Amino acid sequence: MSEFRTLGEFIVEKQSDFPHASGELSSLLASIRLAAKIVNREINKAGLVDITGSVGAENIQGEEQQKLDLYANDKFKAALEARDQVCGVASEEEDEAVAFNKELNKNAKYVLLMDPLDGSSNIDVNVSVGTIFSIYRRVSPVGTPPTQEDFLQPGDKQVAAGYVIYGSSTMLVYTTGNGVHGFTYDPSIGSFCLSHEKLMTPETGSIYSINEGNYIRFPLGVKKYIKYCQESVPEENRPYTSRYIGSLVADFHRNLLKGGIYLYPSTESHPTGKLRLLYECNPMAFLIEQAGGLASDGKNRIMEIKPTELHQRVPFFVGSKAMVEKVEQFIEQNPNE
Repeated sequence: MSEFRTLGEFIVEKQSDFPHASGELSSLLASIRLAAKIVNREINKAGLVDITGSVGAENIQGEEQQKLDLYANDKFKAALEARDQVCGVASEEEDEAVAFNKELNKNAKYVLLMDPLDGSSNIDVNVSVGTIFSIYRRVSPVGTPPTQEDFLQPGDKQVAAGYVIYGSSTMLVYTTGNGVHGFTYDPSIGSFCLSHEKLMTPETGSIYSINEGNYIRFPLGVKKYIKYCQESVPEENRPYTSRYIGSLVADFHRNLLKGGIYLYPSTESHPTGKLRLLYECNPMAFLIEQAGGLASDGKNRIMEIKPTELHQRVPFFVGSKAMVEKVEQFIEQNPNE
């Protein structure tokens, strides 16, 4: 077996890891791969053409939409609809789930949920952004339009999840429940090539990632955990290093490789958290668990939460196992008054 393997070759090689799909995963990920290449091309032209900045509208969460948010959303939807593996998508940029009505989609077995361009406000200043995706096997009968129940499945029902990070290099990282694998885009040949096989995150790390500007609004347990991270205890490799990019994909990717924890707790303005369970937290939870880490809302395993709405938000703590367990201890020992 050659050491040089493209994403397509690797998926075919690992087809036995996805026995109930028999070629479907390859086709589905090919759609994601194509859309990622197109979005990558446009991101690399930011500043040269009129694709940066906002469109003057807000999405369902009340957040200002960026031009590339909508561009990425359209490209991923079009690429997925063009093949016969997905019957519908739910997106952070759409109010409701979108059913694909073409003849070739009616017998599709899967639905896909996505954040088409995470961290898009950072594009104007040339900071890494990403795409996050989550794939489920539909629960409604094949041959009928997808239903809300197809999209409102807990994270432990995911059959695949991953992200694309558009940074100093472009990488696609995914799991089907048999480890985490990363592929780096080689623009000279137009292919994603295997660069990180069977990724495992360290048991603990020395990085904590949180927007400390909101410190005064954090729950007491999170405040005390931050102080714990800042204490000087050389034998425990503390103080930890604070690193926060403000793009979930970028912060997660760094901590996955180096070891660390990403925290987005509830605040006074977002009492149930800010990150979306279906588009951001579940896929990242699937990935980190496959890499040996943990993902929690501070009390419960993220992937066991039963969604009740498409744009549901939750607190999110994800990363190295020992670090997530430690912040859970602080939260349990310090309930808010």
